Amino acid sequence: MRILLAEDDSVLVDGLSRSLRQSGYAIDCVKTGTEADCALAAQEFDLLILDLGLPRLSGLEVLRRLRSRNSRLPVLILTASDSVEQRVKGLDLGADDFMAKPFALSELEARVRALTRRGAGGGSAIMRHGPLAFDQIGRTAFLNEQMVDLSARELGLLEILLQRTGRLVSKEQLVDHLCEWGEEVSNNAIEVYIHRLRKKIEAAGVRIATVRGLGYCLEKYPQAH
Repeated sequence: MRILLAEDDSVLVDGLSRSLRQSGYAIDCVKTGTEADCALAAQEFDLLILDLGLPRLSGLEVLRRLRSRNSRLPVLILTASDSVEQRVKGLDLGADDFMAKPFALSELEARVRALTRRGAGGGSAIMRHGPLAFDQIGRTAFLNEQMVDLSARELGLLEILLQRTGRLVSKEQLVDHLCEWGEEVSNNAIEVYIHRLRKKIEAAGVRIATVRGLGYCLEKYPQAH
């Protein structure tokens, strides 16, 4: 899951990005509204955490431009003001959630989890696929109720494939959702991660198909008759 954090407070950025990375998210950070608008127009993210008090371009204008492009990206607004007027403006422009500073980091992380699940079209924190269960909060996977030892990258790949079960996911899409700016992850590296993931889950009948030259697809699990 890839998050764009648009915030100009360096101390807050450092704390938030460190905490969210430890939870398995890829975090890209910008400090101005102009940078946020350019990043959102050029790339795909799974969530935007948006400070309203950004320099050069306000957070509300960033949000307005985002929604004018018909983007359904989940947006969590941060603001130093807890006024009803600010909340109404943000929600009317298409924000999904709102937090006033200062806030508890644990609450923000819970809201991030809820918004990324909602953005992926699911409501439950547990994603199930035949004998496979993936806990999006605990960042753990289970096969037949037994925990599977997966690396952070393998967990990220599995989550993306589970969200798109039965649909093709290209290598480029996997890189876009897994990696931050400046990370060098090649298509060959994605192949290696997929190979390792397969070895750990396919014995239980959970199969990742390769569509040569196009990408990967987590096959729908056959229903028992």
